[in-house]
Formats: sequence, structure tokens, C-alpha cells
Amino acid sequence: MLSNINYIKSDFNLFHVKQAFPTSIKQHHLMDISNLKPFLKVKDHSVSQETFELFYDNNLDMLITHPQPSFELLPKYYESEIYISHTDGNKSLFEKMYQFVKSIALKNKLKLINSQSPKGRILDIGAGVGDFLSVAKSDGWEIIGVEPSYKAKQIAQKKGVAFVNNLSELENNSFDIITMWHVLEHVPDLEKQIAKLKRLLKPDGTIIIAVPNFNSFDAKHYGEFWAAFDVPIHFWHFSKTAIKKLFAVEKLKLVKVLPMKFDSFYVSLLSEKYKTGKMNFIKAFYIGLKSNWKGTQNLEYSSHIYILKNE
Repeated sequence: MLSNINYIKSDFNLFHVKQAFPTSIKQHHLMDISNLKPFLKVKDHSVSQETFELFYDNNLDMLITHPQPSFELLPKYYESEIYISHTDGNKSLFEKMYQFVKSIALKNKLKLINSQSPKGRILDIGAGVGDFLSVAKSDGWEIIGVEPSYKAKQIAQKKGVAFVNNLSELENNSFDIITMWHVLEHVPDLEKQIAKLKRLLKPDGTIIIAVPNFNSFDAKHYGEFWAAFDVPIHFWHFSKTAIKKLFAVEKLKLVKVLPMKFDSFYVSLLSEKYKTGKMNFIKAFYIGLKSNWKGTQNLEYSSHIYILKNE
């Protein structure tokens, strides 16, 4: 989701991790680093074809990618055309489908933030090409974005989206809503980043986090080929337990979990490509549909939206 990061030097520090494991991982103190268990070996299918390993943290019910690339090496792992979230591409069938689904998702996101707060000030971290903030602005919200991709930021600025380079530029307790749409999994230092979200949130504000769910049916079905593992640029692979415990340290309470039902289809398409070399639209649609059906039973969808508030 985040790319072109070779120029980033801000204290947002999205990507700086060392490769040694496990002692130099930017760990949260809830993580039981000394007791991690091997879970799965996964290939970087989209760029390098290198193999990485996922380790399981039993305390948090969370997976950790190893090794995690250094600041200098990380940009090469984002050099993939798959990251169309940083373009407004609408030429190929896949791009057209993506843009169609995105238009529906934007309406749902706007409805969600309006259900959480009267129109006020919103911060979107990892704003991409600015579609979400542009829609929010048109609906009467005061918007601010953070986005390390220069290319994506240029596109967003043409849509009237305003950005800051560093979260340190923003005052305490200043946002009614803070959103991170599929961004938290890219952030290495979870403890510091969650603390920054807490600092910026108004006492009655809301944090909205969207991340993939490795406990979903499609994740288990595709295993090492599951596209949402997306190693090595996804450092962490969250569960509901992990989100609840990590944010509770900052006295942020998980109040609601919502499904992202479109994600199962999108992820299944990419997973089919990784597994078979072809998109296999019919098979991917079936697996996506089955994953959502399973989700209605066990509440484990391909991706979740987490709504958190101050205790």
C-alpha cells in the first residue's frame, strides 16, 4: 500500500527496521519474542520471489514476518504494479474492477465515519491517492493526510487533499477521527505508532483501523499463497485479539469489529494468480464467497475494520 519510500526521513518512521531477529524487532512489550513459534514459510510472489518466514506469537495471536528488510532495502519490495492503490489506473479489466469496488467502498467508509462523529476533523494515515479524504472533504469534513509516496501524494493534492510530512507537526487531541486503511501492517514500531494515535485523538474521538485477518477462511485455504501475507512489506499479521491487546495498553478500547467483504474476492484473485499463474475469476469468486459465508458463522472475515475509542 505504501511505496516510493526511499526519500522518507520523517519521525513517522514507517519502515525503519533492522534485519536481526528476534532481538532487534521493533516489538511491543506484549510480544513474547523469546517464545515465537515457526508458522509458515511464504514467498514474496509480487516482486523478489524471496522466501520469508512467519512466526506465531501465542500471547497476541499474531504473526511476525522474518526477516524484516532494512530501511535501505525495503523500497525494492514495493516495486510492483499490483499496488494500484497508488494510481487512478482504469485500463485493464482488473483495474476497472478495482475502481468499481473502490467507489462502493468509499461510500461505505463515509457512512462509517459519519456514524461515529459529527463532522469535524479527520486524519488519514497512508492516504494514497486521496480518494477517501476527497470524499470526506466533499461531505463537510476538515481533512489532513499523511502519505510517504510522492507519486500518490501528487495525485491526491490535485483532488484538494492537504498533507503533513510528520505527525509531530500536529497538535495533541486534535482529531475527531483517525483512519488507517490497510496501513498498520506496514508499520514496524507498533507501540510508538499506537501512542501517536492516542496523542492525536480527541477524548471523544474514534480510531478506525483496517487490516487483513490471517484467521479467515481464504487465508487458511490459500496458505503460503495467500496474497494478504504480502511479505516482507507486511511486518505484522493481526487477529482480533492482537488489536484488542495492543491498543488497550494506551487505554484505547475496541468497541466494534466490522467485515470488509470485498477483500475476500480481491485477495482470492491475487492468491489464485500466485498459486496457479492465472487469475481464475470463477474460482476466486467462489473462494471469496465461501470465505464471507464462513465469516457469517465464525466472524472471521478476510479483512476487518476495527473501531476503537478512549476508555
